[in-house]
Amino acid sequence: MELSCGTLVINGERQILLCHVTGTAQWDIPKGLMDEGETPLQAARRELLEEAGLSFDEARFLDLGRFDYRRDKRLHLFRVDVGDELCTLEQLKCTSFFPHHVTGEPTPEADGFRWAAREQISTLCWPRMAQRLLSLDW
Repeated sequence: MELSCGTLVINGERQILLCHVTGTAQWDIPKGLMDEGETPLQAARRELLEEAGLSFDEARFLDLGRFDYRRDKRLHLFRVDVGDELCTLEQLKCTSFFPHHVTGEPTPEADGFRWAAREQISTLCWPRMAQRLLSLDW
C-alpha cells in the first residue's frame, strides 16, 4: 500500500494552507508519496518544500499519525503552526513539475496558494481529502 505524506500548515486564524492543483478546480494540502529510504517526516518536509517552497525545522512538525485514505493509499499527516509568519503567500512557489497532458511542457503541480477556513474545505478539496481534513482538530 502506498503512503502519501503531507503537512497541514495552520495560521493564527486557524486556517489551513491549500495549494491549487494545476489543471483542476481542486485544492489540496502539500503532500506526496515517500521516496525510497525516506521517513514519513522527511517525505512531508520534501513535499512541502517542492510544492510550496516552505521549509521548517523538524521540531515544528507535530505527527498527527496515519490515516486510511483510499483502498490503495494511506496518509501520514503532520501539522505545523505558523501563527502570523506567513502573512502573505506571494513568496510561495511550486518547484515540482509534471509533463502537460497536451503539450508535454513541464507544468507545476500547484499553480496557486490560499488560506482556507474549516467551512470552506468541503467546497475546495476533493471529497475524500475534505472528509479527512474535517475529521482532524485544527
